[in-house]
Amino acid sequence: MISTHLVDKYGEVLEKLKIDPFDPSLKTHKLKGELSEFYSCSLTYEYRIVCVFLIQDETIILVNISSHDEVD
Repeated sequence: MISTHLVDKYGEVLEKLKIDPFDPSLKTHKLKGELSEFYSCSLTYEYRIVCVFLIQDETIILVNISSHDEVD
């Protein structure tokens, strides 16, 4: 079961992504290796969001939300 805190935090992060995907509090960074086409931003200390930015369309596609250990 997903905690209420995690759901609330997800909403906050989505709003920040809409305003500024590189807001320092999100710790957004480009991934390396097999995931080099993706970016990662922080949801909580344990969880991150992996996403793709389509700048020309002003679109952010969320690819995966999981713990740092689970995203591969």
